[in-house]
Amino acid sequence: MKGKFLLAIDQGTSSSRTVIYGLDARAVASDQQEFPQIYPQPGWVEHDPEAIWNSVTSVTRGAMEKAGAAASDIAAIGITNQRETTLIWDRETGECVYNAIVWQDRRTAAHCQALKNDGLEATVTSKTGLRLDPYFSGTKIAWILDNVDGVRARAEAGKLAFGTIDSFLLWRLTGGRVHATDATNASRTLLFNIHTQEWDDELLAMFSVPRELLPDVRDCADDYGLAVNDSIGGEVPISGIAGDQQAALIGQAGFEPGMTKSTYGTGCFVVANTGDRALQSENQLLTTVAMRIRGEVTYGLEGSVFVAGSAIQWLRDELRIIDSAPESEEIARRTGVVEEVYVVPAFAGLGAPYWDPDARGAIFGLTRGSGRDDIVTATLQSVAYQTCDLVSAMSEDGIKPSVIRVDGGMVANNWFLQFLADVLDVPVERPENVESTVLGAAYLAGAQAGVVNSIADIETLWQRDTLFEPAMKGVQRERLLEGWNDAVCRVRLDN
Repeated sequence: MKGKFLLAIDQGTSSSRTVIYGLDARAVASDQQEFPQIYPQPGWVEHDPEAIWNSVTSVTRGAMEKAGAAASDIAAIGITNQRETTLIWDRETGECVYNAIVWQDRRTAAHCQALKNDGLEATVTSKTGLRLDPYFSGTKIAWILDNVDGVRARAEAGKLAFGTIDSFLLWRLTGGRVHATDATNASRTLLFNIHTQEWDDELLAMFSVPRELLPDVRDCADDYGLAVNDSIGGEVPISGIAGDQQAALIGQAGFEPGMTKSTYGTGCFVVANTGDRALQSENQLLTTVAMRIRGEVTYGLEGSVFVAGSAIQWLRDELRIIDSAPESEEIARRTGVVEEVYVVPAFAGLGAPYWDPDARGAIFGLTRGSGRDDIVTATLQSVAYQTCDLVSAMSEDGIKPSVIRVDGGMVANNWFLQFLADVLDVPVERPENVESTVLGAAYLAGAQAGVVNSIADIETLWQRDTLFEPAMKGVQRERLLEGWNDAVCRVRLDN
């Protein structure tokens, strides 16, 4: 094995980042770059594929320069990515036929509803573990095929390729030599049978997606070919891929059944390891592939909240009542828990456990004395309340975590984590390395490259930074959650 570093690419919803790790899993250098969000219509969210690609190549070069690393110094590359975001590109030119349709996009809500009306959701859920919702890739693919001139005919002729972001980056990095994805990303498309671990003909027919579009599905730690792009500067094996939330579970060493992590990025995603059992939720959570290593599938139970960190961005960029995310912690500390004002940040509908694409955001309980600090603090509290909805649903499904490991940008906020532990009534652990997603991608690449002896060895590398113990009285907790539940009911059009 050559190389003294691992290189991990984390392509997220609002930015791309590359981190260079030593073989001891310690970060050596990193670079990050934001890229524009595109909102063509209310409820529509797109990304320019070339902006994504340019940001990835830029931060990869930047991180390598900071580390003083050449291609020959890199043992392997891992990729993690925003899931469900959908691209279709030309197999000859590599150019996308349309912008990337982002996971947050709601344009296919009517298509999903029509399939539900036809009684098809039970079939979809039994095979994929997912729900008929615009969140997932299947109806996004169908929209591009049916709304961009000539695309369906080209797809059926085998001239086009579909991929989630990982697959698109892999294609570009390998110079178009490899069209593949991993089982975690495949499991988020509505087209992949999580029990047979294959693309499903019945689902393909249901969504009118030609098989010719689809990538090969591989393990999370696997041979994905050689990166030959100029941004790397030489040939380097790509050895690991996982969707961002599954990569975070790996980075948090969540390998035992029952282990639960919650990631706070643009959205909030709680994933519990359910082992080799694909647990069917009775409470509108998702069953997903948590990881596939050496052909062995580990399943997860997942709850997805569409708006978490992006709610803090909303305070900063749209309302302009804070200058930076860290300011929200200062405000919450001096304000204390807000009991009368509730912010429901349903900017893209409500995710689990409600799955209401038509819900819209609102602020309730304002009085003449309400001010900026109340709204900022209530917005932080809303993220904790949404997490509580997910954990409560998991508990009803039989998964009751004794502790929750957290990661992502928001977990730098100590006030938020204490409030989270209080409303969950569950201890919350923050690791030393809160960037679990990109770390998980590095671990996967390292395991395939032989740097890490086995995935299980990752557990010995995980270190806790801070433990937040619940301290709120039960009466206050119940009162706060009752107010939250009332606020959620008010934003749902069917209530």
